[in-house]
Order: sequence, then C-alpha cells, then structure tokens
Amino acid sequence: MPDYKPSITHMALVGGGNLCKELLEKTTFDYTQEEVFAPIIAVADPDLQAPGMVLADKLGLLTFTDYHELYDPRYSIHLIILLTPEDSILEDILTTRPPRIRIMSYRVFEVFWKAIGLEERKLRDRHEEIATILNGIQEFILVITPESVIVDVNEAFLKSMGYTRKEVVGRKCYEVYRKAKHPCKRKEVVCPLNKAMRDRRPSHQIRPRTGPDGETRYFEVTVYPIWEKDGKISKFIEISRDITKRKELEEEITQRLEQMVEERTRQLRETHDKLLHQDKMASLGKLSASVVHEINNPIAGILNLTMLIKRVVKEGLINKEKDLEQFLQYLDLMETETRRISRIVSNLLTFSRESKMEFAEVDVNRLIEKTLFLNANLLKLNGVKIEKLFDSNLPPIIGSEDQLQQVFMNIVSNAAETVETTGCGILSIETRYLPKSEQVSISFKDTGIVIPGEYVSKIFEPFFTTKKKGKGVGLGLSVAYGIVRDHGGTIYVEPEVGQGNTFTVKLPLKQSSVNLDQQGGVHG
Repeated sequence: MPDYKPSITHMALVGGGNLCKELLEKTTFDYTQEEVFAPIIAVADPDLQAPGMVLADKLGLLTFTDYHELYDPRYSIHLIILLTPEDSILEDILTTRPPRIRIMSYRVFEVFWKAIGLEERKLRDRHEEIATILNGIQEFILVITPESVIVDVNEAFLKSMGYTRKEVVGRKCYEVYRKAKHPCKRKEVVCPLNKAMRDRRPSHQIRPRTGPDGETRYFEVTVYPIWEKDGKISKFIEISRDITKRKELEEEITQRLEQMVEERTRQLRETHDKLLHQDKMASLGKLSASVVHEINNPIAGILNLTMLIKRVVKEGLINKEKDLEQFLQYLDLMETETRRISRIVSNLLTFSRESKMEFAEVDVNRLIEKTLFLNANLLKLNGVKIEKLFDSNLPPIIGSEDQLQQVFMNIVSNAAETVETTGCGILSIETRYLPKSEQVSISFKDTGIVIPGEYVSKIFEPFFTTKKKGKGVGLGLSVAYGIVRDHGGTIYVEPEVGQGNTFTVKLPLKQSSVNLDQQGGVHG
C-alpha cells in the first residue's frame, strides 16, 4: 500500500508590516518534520523595508512589491491572507484573483489571530506556572529523548549539581552523569532508560553520579517513559533525589549496629562462658557428693590394711614366708585402691578446671566411658543400670573434649535423677556413625519419668527446670544445647509415654572453618 502524501496548501501574505513579521516569527516552515501542510511561501508589500518584507527575505521567501504577481501559476499559491485593513485592496483582489486562489480578509484573520493570541497567552501563563512548580520542587527533574539527549531540566538539579543550563541542555545524559563519551554498557551498569523501555514501565534505581567537582553522589532515580499513540517513546521524564546524606547516615547506622552486635555478641559469649562455668561447678558439686562414697570405700580399706600391717609388725610375730606373702597381697590391694582414687580425683580435676575451648580429636566412646566412671556411684545409688551399645568402628570427631564431657555429664546425671524416683531403671547409651551426613549420633535413652509434651519445646531454655526447688536451676541442658550448637551439631529430646526419654546428640566429624577460627583452630 503506497504511503499517504497529504496535499500542500501554499499561502501568501499581503502587507509586510509588524503583524506580518509577528506571524512569520511564530510560523513553522519546517513542515516536513512538524507535519504542517500549509506553508507561507511569499509576502507582498510596496515597501521593501517593511519589517515583514525584511524578515521574509531573510527567511528565503518570495517577496513582491505588487501583490498581483502572486497570481502567477508558477508559484501555486492557494490562499492569500490580507494583513492590511484597506478595503480597496480586498475589493481589488476579489475582482482580479484567479478562481483557484482563495482569500482571507483582514477582519477574519484578525479574529483568528486574537483568538490564537489569547490561547498563546494562556499557554505561556500555564507554562510559567508549570516552570515555577518544577523549579520549586527539590527533586531533580529532567526531560530526556530516546536518543539520551537532555532537552529540559529544573533549577534544583542545576543548583545542586553546580551546572548551568547551557552545560546540560542538548548534551547526552551519560556525558553529564558519568563524564563518559559512550552510552551505558549493559554489563557495566544498567541504564534506567533502557530498563524502562525494555520493561515498558517506570524503572527505579539508586545510582552513583559524578558532579562537576568530581565528587561522587548517590541518587534515587525513577524514570517514567512517555508513549506516543504508535507505541514509540517520545521522551523520558526522570525524577531523582539526592540521597547522599541519607546513604552516609545509613552506612554510619549500619556500622554502629555492627559494632553493637559485635559488642553484644562478646557480652553474650562472656555470659555463656559464665553460665557454662556455673553449671560445671553445680555438676561438680553433685559429683563430689556422689564420689565421696566412692573414695571413702578404698580409703577405709587402705586404712584397715595399713593398721593391720602396723599391728603385726609391732607384735613381732612375723612369719617371714607366710606374712610377707600376705603383706604383698595387702600392698597390691592398697595400690589398686590408691590408683582408683587417683583416677577419680584426676577426672574431677580435669572436669573442674577452667579452660578455653580447644578443638582436637575426640574418641566419643572413650569420653562416655570416662563420664560413666565419674558418675558410677551416682548411678549406683539411684539404681540405674547401664546398657552400652557402642559402635566399635566409630570414627573420632573434632571437638572440645572438656565441653563435650560436660554435655554427657548433664544428660547422664539428669537421667539418673529421673530414674531415681522409680528405684530402678535402665540408661541405654548408643553411639552410631552416620556416613551420609558425616556425623556421629549419641543417644541416651532412660526409663525414667516422661517429660510432659508441653515442656519439650522449653527443655533447653535457660533456667527452665521441672526439678523440685533446690534440686537444680535449669542451666544444665541450656548449656549443653549451647555447647552442641557451637560444635555445629544438634541436640533434641523425644519423650515416649510409658517408655521414658531419649536425648540424641549429633555431632559433625569435622568443624567448619568459622568454628575453627572462633575457637583458635585444631590442637593436637
């Protein structure tokens, strides 16, 4: 289908005075771009120095001193507009003009021109109002073409960025914003104009921009595309706000919050360490009371044997062969009991000492045996039998032996106290290797009083306890939870009605680099 070519109406003006000059100044001649199809091509006036004639000659229009020359078919003039009020000229043109030429009288033109002037004044006033409003807005407002050319800008932008209007209007936006000679590359930075065009909706970004002083500032930018009827973008309206101070304040607040978090974390760690120590001392107190009986028995035996040997020696009734053999048996018993006391005391000292958590290889099975040895008398007094289901091929883990022993100590002593009310019970301890998750699982299943369901979610909270007053402060399991968590593991309880409670601890074979950094690495 051929392109539509509109017909063109050529116009001529008769009268080259000030009105002619004003009309020419306000008339567009580039009709091919502006879609104006009635161009003025000629002006006629006897006075070649009349203002309208001088301007017409400057604009390259046809000029005639005799308006009758406008009738020449070569000029294809279709309409003559009279810009002089002389009736004789109107009557002459009406009489002499060819039929193809129409005429607009001065009176008719005056009516239209006054109406146009009125609308022009309204538009000018409206334009001034809008300009005043835009210049009064503190946000930066720019009008940008699809070719990235800035065609208008408000005073707030110029004042804040330190530019003059001449330095901005007519230049590419990336030349002003980035001091660059090329458009924004997609990999380098996402152009808000391209994004608005691609998404077919306003785009919103926070962008750094460089001012004429070279200082980088941050802006919150929103770009609104203005669409034409054919779906093309006619221009972009960019509204931006300088948020440099806000961003600096946010960074300052973030830095202060990080410092506060760091300080709070340090305080919490210190508090955790204190609670850890308090719980250890409480456990040590319970252990000490229990272990006294364990130590008293061998001490009483050693004392009796010592007094017996001493009495025999004093009486002088020593049978060298028989008595010496008996004495050696006594000494063997005394040595055995002394070593037993030594092991008990040594384990107590190890458990009670203040030490920084140091990660090293830990044999979990051996550590549980050690814990059971320390709690042997407590378990015996409470009538607790131990069932050991240890994985003989259990691999060592990386952890703090001292603190893991405290975890096991709390669980074992709690199990003993839970079973105490029944007069007899079983504590089944099972260790397993979980190859898929590369973890070691340790479960402690007792046959004591079942933990009520409503308490399960609170059992690891600090100072929560189901024990009678004076029996505990509710720190043991909370501390145990913290130790297991610091090892990157998990601990949970599963009560089973009529069966008892099962505490399960899962620990990774290896520690993360974060844990190792926090605890000072692995020690051999």
